[in-house]
Amino acid sequence: MTQSARSQPVPVIAATLRALDPAYAPTPLLPLPALARRLGVAQVLAKDEGRRRLGSFKSLGGTYAGLTALARAAGLDLPALLAARPSGQPALLCASDGNHGLAVAAAARFAGAPARVFLHAGVPPVRARRIVEEGAEIVRIAGTYDDAVEAAAAAARSGAGLLVADTTDDPDDGIVRDVMAGYGVMAAEIRDQIEGDARPTHLFVQAGVGGLAAAMAEGLAGWLSPPGLVVAVEPERAACLAPALAAGRPIRVPGDLHTAAEMLSCGEASAPALAVLRRHGARVATVTEAELMQAPQVLAEAGGPATTPSGAAGLAGALAVLADPVRAGALRLDRDSRLLVLVTEGALPGGDPEVLPR
Repeated sequence: MTQSARSQPVPVIAATLRALDPAYAPTPLLPLPALARRLGVAQVLAKDEGRRRLGSFKSLGGTYAGLTALARAAGLDLPALLAARPSGQPALLCASDGNHGLAVAAAARFAGAPARVFLHAGVPPVRARRIVEEGAEIVRIAGTYDDAVEAAAAAARSGAGLLVADTTDDPDDGIVRDVMAGYGVMAAEIRDQIEGDARPTHLFVQAGVGGLAAAMAEGLAGWLSPPGLVVAVEPERAACLAPALAAGRPIRVPGDLHTAAEMLSCGEASAPALAVLRRHGARVATVTEAELMQAPQVLAEAGGPATTPSGAAGLAGALAVLADPVRAGALRLDRDSRLLVLVTEGALPGGDPEVLPR
């Protein structure tokens, strides 16, 4: 029996991952009353993805999509693939800023397959080292994340392996949809973790190529309290989502994309994510490097988890918007608003900082 080209329902994905490792259990949703007081809103809730296996939400999407790709190639369902771990499997290939590559490497290790991860020059050694420790080969690429994306795709076209991308210009790409379906596990967890009618009114979520924001917009559609807005936050030095939403298609933005939030250093939005975000009327907030660097400290001072500028980028967006009455008014934010933010990764091992902007 082969895997269907359609992504599995979220409960099936969640159960599949938990069977691999208990560390795929639901992550905490933390109330942060001190932060709510600081922001002047009714509530702030933070989803702590640093507690997830591999230390970030990426382990949901990349690992599920990688395993599904291998199962389809082998003509097996996932349990059979994991039980057999057949020899001679194709390599899993991907480009990454760090966390997606780690997740794809984990998928290959679970299945007994090789993996090759393409990293651009700005990915720091601590992130590359974690991928190697998960069993993957690293291929360093000069240039930006988007150059690494192109290199991984070219390798897959040449027959080097199966591409497990988290971004594409093809709106119907099944692998990218699998990645986004894996991220949807977080939305299902949040729905289960919030009791009663005090649901968030606003979600501030990291942008990047848009896959996470799209998965959350889809998973929380019709559930958030009014006005029910999803606000995707992106660095001003790597702001690819806003122009893509305006144009209705992915737009490659110029520049070196160097940002303190290096997990968001993307120059082109993903077409499948873009379609979902447009359908759900998502908004975009752009933040400065100073705002990105400040957000982890603000989170820690309010009793939140330790994280990086990437991990706290959603909060950076909320802080920036609420500091500007015009922007806050446009997003219908006031003292009664209840905010949901995603802390998308834990602090890096050994306290190594992310690459600072150059």
